[in-house]
Amino acid sequence: MNVSFNDLNEKQKEAVLAWKGPSIILAGAGSGKTRVLVVKVMELVKKYTVPSSSILMITFTNKAASEMKSRIGAYKLGFVGTFHSFCARLLRIDYEEAGLKKNFVIFDEDDQLALVKSILKNLDTGKKYTPSYLLNRISAAKNILVTPTRYLELFSDHSARDTAIIYARYEKELKENNALDFDDLIMKTVSLFNKNKSILEKYQSKFKYILVDEFQDTNLAQYQLTRLLGQKFGNVTVVGDFSQSIYSWRGAEITNLDKFQKDFPNSKIFNLEQNYRSTQKILDFAYSVISKNTTHPVLQLFTKNKDGEEVTLFEAENEEEEAFYIAEMIDSFRASYRLEEIALLYRMNAQSRAIEEVFLHRGIPYTLIGGVRFYERKEIKDILSLLRLVVNPTEKVANERIQKLGKRRWLDFKKYYEENKGEVEKQDTGKIIEEVLAATGYMKLYDPELEEDYSRIENIKELKSVAVSYPLLTEFLEQVALVESEYSAGEKTGKKDGVRLMTLHQAKGLEFKAVFVVGVEEGILPHSRSIDDPYSLEEERRLFYVGVTRAQEKLYITWARRRFLHGRRGESIRSRFLDD
Repeated sequence: MNVSFNDLNEKQKEAVLAWKGPSIILAGAGSGKTRVLVVKVMELVKKYTVPSSSILMITFTNKAASEMKSRIGAYKLGFVGTFHSFCARLLRIDYEEAGLKKNFVIFDEDDQLALVKSILKNLDTGKKYTPSYLLNRISAAKNILVTPTRYLELFSDHSARDTAIIYARYEKELKENNALDFDDLIMKTVSLFNKNKSILEKYQSKFKYILVDEFQDTNLAQYQLTRLLGQKFGNVTVVGDFSQSIYSWRGAEITNLDKFQKDFPNSKIFNLEQNYRSTQKILDFAYSVISKNTTHPVLQLFTKNKDGEEVTLFEAENEEEEAFYIAEMIDSFRASYRLEEIALLYRMNAQSRAIEEVFLHRGIPYTLIGGVRFYERKEIKDILSLLRLVVNPTEKVANERIQKLGKRRWLDFKKYYEENKGEVEKQDTGKIIEEVLAATGYMKLYDPELEEDYSRIENIKELKSVAVSYPLLTEFLEQVALVESEYSAGEKTGKKDGVRLMTLHQAKGLEFKAVFVVGVEEGILPHSRSIDDPYSLEEERRLFYVGVTRAQEKLYITWARRRFLHGRRGESIRSRFLDD
């Protein structure tokens, strides 16, 4: 879509006209920040005769970079891409000055895991930590530019000393392999700029105009890179919405806005508050949620769209009634909207299970965005295979799957089966699951301190919740098989479209005609891990805000009085965010 300066509103125009010096564009949800960035680039080249080769535009994803390139069109900028791709290109050119060898390789996550596993084999501490846990710790250190030699200066928790040792070995191995990981790309570039002023000045002079999108998602290393590149000429534009900062677990620093204002004290600030996406009723609801946050700027969005419908709040008796209510509402406006214009958003992947089952029974097509159907998730299939072997120890497919979990676990399972055969089928399903997990040490595969592993642990707890309704193991496995057959039948229809199901994190940047935010309860949203930390609590509120502002015309907020959660049914309390 071609857009020009005259198509912008007054505030957007003001942001574009600030072509010299540092500027901060606080762009609210749906306020047209991408068009502002595109027009600003066009105006720099056309009106202010800035050479396009001196413009650097940093985005957060390759998809965003591709979109920006297509919208800018004929304007060939000096660089458009992610922080990582920019640094990779720079290090390919100045590898010697960065202390690297020519043709270095970049290790992906699988390569990194394999490297850490090989290190752990030769250490006594090897069995105490998972490779994923250690990589997460190392990545967190690199995101704040901490080397192995400085690790213990900043970290003093129970695993710090072991992590420091493994981090040092990991770096040594990377060097011997002539390899960098993704975090190194930025860390090495920042280090190069700090040590070699002539290299820094070369790139400062090359890229005199810098634009950074999604600034609220930058970590410390990315911020320092931006600061170093922009400090000579000061023509740095950062664009973001701190009400949508939801990635602290990836290292995103909400304090980077304060740092920027201190490092670039003459920054002009532009608030883009006109929303082009939602109705005013939805925006008013969103503001009532986010205005309770105090650690970042909060924009009060307005729109020239219609006022629209009131936001619908629904309290269900339990998660099944919640799912049935959502299915009823979707059926009621299927004539108005295509199914792909409707989204269900939830805090935890495990919440999709009850909704999926109701949709399958009701014949409502759906697509899981960025996720795998509940009974097809790795950890669920592992446990179901263990349970099938309890009933039928000769089943070939389940045997092969469990043997891939490692010889020790396979032998432990066989020992458990031999000690309990004949009796185990008479026991309660939930008890069998607990015993099998304990006997095989399966849960040791996952570290609750890692976001992805914690999500898998929550899925396992959700499986236990299902088991409560089917005391006999054979009945439980039969029910699962029926649901899986409905999955299969749904796939055979060939329909790829359907209602979108996804977590709130995955919804960022998207929009839908109708949105359901489900399970808005204490312990879910806000998440139980965030309730005692004011900063985490504010991030949970921002996450809710992100979900709310995805809606264009209809917004439904649901919760349940009682819910199976973490393997047991309990009373639920609606989220404090609704009381706000």
